[in-house]
Amino acid sequence: MELNTLLTNRRFSPESVIVLRHRPHEPALNRILPWIVAERPDLFNAYQETHGSALEGAMARLIGTGYIASFLGRRPNQALFVGLYAIGRARRISHKQYWRLPAYVELRTLGMEGFAKLASRPSTLKFDLTPVDFYPEWKGRLIVDWPPPERAWWRRAHRNEMRVLSVLEESAFDEAVPDWSEVVVTWDELQLLPRRWRDALSQWRGVYHILDSSDGKRYVGLAAGADNLLGRWKQYAKSGHGGNVLLRGRDPRNFTFSILQRVSPDLPAAEVAGVEASWKRRLHTRAPVGLNDN
Repeated sequence: MELNTLLTNRRFSPESVIVLRHRPHEPALNRILPWIVAERPDLFNAYQETHGSALEGAMARLIGTGYIASFLGRRPNQALFVGLYAIGRARRISHKQYWRLPAYVELRTLGMEGFAKLASRPSTLKFDLTPVDFYPEWKGRLIVDWPPPERAWWRRAHRNEMRVLSVLEESAFDEAVPDWSEVVVTWDELQLLPRRWRDALSQWRGVYHILDSSDGKRYVGLAAGADNLLGRWKQYAKSGHGGNVLLRGRDPRNFTFSILQRVSPDLPAAEVAGVEASWKRRLHTRAPVGLNDN
């Protein structure tokens, strides 16, 4: 079985479908694109509503009659299914208009260059894309073969044979949690943490670390309240400073969060405070060198 068979079985003509395999060249954006698909489908849709001139022209010819089948490129020669979208109206926007749209401003903070790499073009088409009912239960689970060349990231469906390789038991977009010592996220990424990550962080008590990349200063904190690390980091995601005096006035977009040590839920409060104090002392995070005020 192959993708065109799935399309015709649901009465979609392969001649009307363009297949996209998203694999951003920006490393930061590529790393978290599955998070965006899972947690912010609106943001993902904005991401795929503008393109370079060649694909733009192909999509423009299918306005009102065609579709894009979206996949992610997570492994060589494979494509992971996201969804099928109807190509609606398109409007032309300038470079300035593009960067005024909230979705693109947000995507830029997550590493997207966007129109910056199309600076020679005075404008671009922004398409209205609407999800349609096409194997929604296989989102993040259906894997198809991506014929060579690898770098050709969009294809006309009817001109290509994309064999179904597998259907995973669970969605690959529900990303597994790394070991706690490997968790490193930016402030912007706190808004997009996958469900499994959130569940794990809500169970983990411990000492965390914040690095301000603008000047290399550091902060050490303790998360042992409601929802543990998740609860504490959500406070930073909301306010940027989490109530910490020396973090106020700093740009949280320069912050990177990590975990220094997990502690047992049964550890007495005095010992927990001692663990935090030890890390402050060893990492020299107390003012004026660091960002801890005590």
